[in-house]
Amino acid sequence: MYSVSETASDVDMETESVPLLWATKEKTAPICCSSRFSLAVLSCFGFIVVYALRVNLSVALVDMVETNVSIPVNSSDIACPEHFNSTNTHRNKTGKVYNWDADSQGWILGAFFYGYIITQVPGGYVAGRIGGKWLFGLGVLGTAIFTLLTPLAADLGIGYVIAVRALEGLGEGVTFPAMHVMWASWAPPLERSILLTISYAGTQLGTVISLPLSGIICYYLDWTYVFYIFGAAGVLWFIFWTLFVSDTPETHKSISLEEKEHIVTSLQHELTYNKSVPWCALATSLPLWAIIIAQFCYNWTFYTLLTLLPTYMTDILKFNIQENGYLSALPYLGCWTFMMISGQMADYLRQKQMLTTEAVRKLCSLIGMVGPAVFLVAAGYTGCNYRLAVALLTLSSALGGVSLSGFNINHLDIAPSYAGILLGITNGLGTIPGMVGPVIAKALTHHNTIKEWQTVFYISGVLNIFGAICFLIFGKGEVQNWAVDNWDLHGI
Repeated sequence: MYSVSETASDVDMETESVPLLWATKEKTAPICCSSRFSLAVLSCFGFIVVYALRVNLSVALVDMVETNVSIPVNSSDIACPEHFNSTNTHRNKTGKVYNWDADSQGWILGAFFYGYIITQVPGGYVAGRIGGKWLFGLGVLGTAIFTLLTPLAADLGIGYVIAVRALEGLGEGVTFPAMHVMWASWAPPLERSILLTISYAGTQLGTVISLPLSGIICYYLDWTYVFYIFGAAGVLWFIFWTLFVSDTPETHKSISLEEKEHIVTSLQHELTYNKSVPWCALATSLPLWAIIIAQFCYNWTFYTLLTLLPTYMTDILKFNIQENGYLSALPYLGCWTFMMISGQMADYLRQKQMLTTEAVRKLCSLIGMVGPAVFLVAAGYTGCNYRLAVALLTLSSALGGVSLSGFNINHLDIAPSYAGILLGITNGLGTIPGMVGPVIAKALTHHNTIKEWQTVFYISGVLNIFGAICFLIFGKGEVQNWAVDNWDLHGI
């Protein structure tokens, strides 16, 4: 049996060393206004909805619970004083308020991920069998419906809120694996960074839109409308998705012949038609484990900030609910910006043969993990310098966007035919930080002191650096031998 770093044959090795689009002189179909670009845009809107439904609770929860912070007597390390100017604008406070303590809030924020982790691998497997279109669409629709039920669940009790959030996670759990399966059939190798950054940029845009809009809704209406408005948006998006998307280029009704041939030809040496999954090879693949570790470590930081940044803005930096929404969105706006720029640069470096795929993925992962770690830890030492704190948190999240062109899409490099399964595995294990991170962070910040939050930031920073080192050592950029057809000839 060949080692996992070897390709299945000399032909495959040559193909991976010199990608097909470098070796051919035929005219390629441009991305602009193409069917694959339309897929990228529509899926981007889908991920905007997905993340809006995921993070809106982080802002709404600030208004849903009673403020009852216990500060240690004689402590010199407490939260900052209030600093914003009050206005004459009427603040609506008609929404019900619940007496949920810090630990309960941590379980509510983490409940989403208990459902999310369950459907990751099954979602990738099912999408690989039946296609990703309907799985992705129904996943978003189901999440939207349960979001609409959140205010009712809050009235019934904390257990119902946790259950509804877990059910939302079940729906969203299939979205990334399903989309990865679709991109395995739609994205030519040298356009992956561009197309996937457009598609997955919706995760950051959804956060950018949801956080300030949720703050505005809470300020002028009440927190219940946060769930009604975003839930309705998810239902509307589902209608457009079902009308204009197809699973593969071959089944798309309006794709041009030129574009179809371009996509199919560029992928012909990378896909396998063997439907059996080489589970033993997956379990022993070091490049896959490199992605798993990197994603786990990065997600610890990402999910901690995603769920608790509005709380930090309110309890430590003392921004009001309206300011909170805007300022909590800034880091994700920066992340989206860096994500789009790095995607263009990554494919440019590969197309011009300046760097290999492996070098590009490792460089992007290094920048996208070490950079956030440094600035996040630094943010914990800004004291009550509000501007500097927000600036460092923004830089931390912004640099994290570069990682999307690194380990985040590396599944399509090492095994495009099994991209959905691989993403299900890595995203599933990468969901664990979302389950335990908010609970641990809340447990460490009972008194909401700056020193307590420094500990939270240190944990995230150390994990990020560890994940970057692992991917730097074990990550690969070529299709692995177990991911192509003739590997079966050698047995498992």
